[in-house]
Amino acid sequence: MVRRTKEDVLITRNKLLDAAELVFFEKGVSHTTLEDIAQRAGLTRGAIYWHFKHKSNLFDAMLERVQLPIDELKKMSDRSKINPILRLRKILVGCLLGVTRDPQLNRVFSILFLKCEYMGETDPMFLRAKISTSEILEQLQQILISAIEKKQLPERLDTWRSALMLHTFVCGFVRDMLILPDTIDAEKHARKLIDGCIDMLRYSRAMRKSRSI
Repeated sequence: MVRRTKEDVLITRNKLLDAAELVFFEKGVSHTTLEDIAQRAGLTRGAIYWHFKHKSNLFDAMLERVQLPIDELKKMSDRSKINPILRLRKILVGCLLGVTRDPQLNRVFSILFLKCEYMGETDPMFLRAKISTSEILEQLQQILISAIEKKQLPERLDTWRSALMLHTFVCGFVRDMLILPDTIDAEKHARKLIDGCIDMLRYSRAMRKSRSI
């Protein structure tokens, strides 16, 4: 029996992840089986079960190997950053433009937004999405707090409401762009839209905390 090297194991794993990305994109997550993925990769069922016990494990691994623009928020948790608003703008613009510029990001976001059916609160993929969303909202809020401390945003800004607005806008824009790729031009609108969101944080009374009576 030929002993597999670490390199062989990695090559096989990447073949499975490449195949999973393509099959999830074509068929949707809920309609894809591990056997479908093994077949697309040209491997046996035994090979896929050796690497991944469940489809949710494979789904997580597929996401983890892609550097999503929003992941850059994790590098901004330190409030000592010099210009949090400028950095935040760059990340949010990158979220909108990355989907149009990177074919792999386009496929992954299409899977996440359009081809992933969550089957209840105990679904591992739903739990992953829930945790990820909570973490992103918390990171956005911390960046906004840092911007307030550096006098870049109003002292009375409601950071939770603002974080929710930013996250909802980015997710909504990406979803709409995936649905209407020939209508929505991210290159034309992304920067202006993000600047509009930041202006809303700076000037809109609706984004301020209510004054205590």
